[in-house]
Amino acid sequence: MIKKIYILLFLAFSAITAFAGNPDRQGEAGAGHLLMTPWARTAGLHTLNTSHISGVEAMRLNPAGVGRINSTQISAGYTSYFSGTDINISSIGIAQRFGENSSFGISLMSVDLGDFIETTELQPEGTGATFSPNLFNIGLTYSYVFENKISVGATFRGVSEAISDATAFGFAIDAGVQYVTGEEDNFRFGISLRNIGSRLTYKGQGLSETLNSPTGAFDDYPLTFFQRAQSFELPSMLNIGMGYDFYFGDDVKLTALGNFTANSFSQDQLGAGLEFGFRELFELRAAYKYEVGSEEEDTAPIYTGLAGGFSVYLPLSKEKKNNRIRLDYAYRDTKLWDGTHNITLSLDL
Repeated sequence: MIKKIYILLFLAFSAITAFAGNPDRQGEAGAGHLLMTPWARTAGLHTLNTSHISGVEAMRLNPAGVGRINSTQISAGYTSYFSGTDINISSIGIAQRFGENSSFGISLMSVDLGDFIETTELQPEGTGATFSPNLFNIGLTYSYVFENKISVGATFRGVSEAISDATAFGFAIDAGVQYVTGEEDNFRFGISLRNIGSRLTYKGQGLSETLNSPTGAFDDYPLTFFQRAQSFELPSMLNIGMGYDFYFGDDVKLTALGNFTANSFSQDQLGAGLEFGFRELFELRAAYKYEVGSEEEDTAPIYTGLAGGFSVYLPLSKEKKNNRIRLDYAYRDTKLWDGTHNITLSLDL
């Protein structure tokens, strides 16, 4: 067991070298909605559960965890992002196990930014019309479990950003691994690599403008000029997490989690969290995430680092204990506005 852990740690720290935080490139990546967390259990731990995440939520953070379901899981989530800004996130996903080792999943996420006032050069105060940006991504996931100890997974994701007359579309891949060991499978280790993919470029009629000929030679024939938009990269990152489950009798479980995130376009992050579970009926969780090198007020993130949440389970059958409904809630504290609130409803069959 120790040898396997050393090998995983070596691979992890080798990857950190390639994905070390780069604050000089902060703000250069696009598709920021790929960094948003639409699921409440993950949000309650501030995305520190790379090693323990499972089911539908794993498609977002570590696809290796998708295979750690019993049969079928369906989840739907709603997020009030930076409450008070009218930004909302909707998400839905389904994961299905096939055979003893394979699992497939599909997840969708949409961000509603609300309505914006349309302005032009000639009408800078507004034209009277509004528009709403559309941020959307869809992911297809495959996960495989080797003898219930090591699981691997990958998500192929389509990424779309659009307004009424300009769109950008690209593809991204997430990949991950989870390792479980111990007498009661209580030690877990996870690595995930997220948002590796193509550059995105905006295209469409919104980048065109009809003007008279600059030379005056074709005044009777207005010309349409197209501008080329600068392409942008996706916010790639590497997550490395560990966790340990402490059992107190048959009813109580306490999970300790630690996680490191190496961001290609911003500061690295460190965090730790705890999750308390009682009889698989109720869970309470809390976490703190620290952004390395963000001591200065003008470079500090909008989140204070504190997050918490809970889960309530409703069994559907006495014979089949895994058939149940789960309600999750999470809150992440922010320096401005009224925090971010997540709620998720899941059905396990």
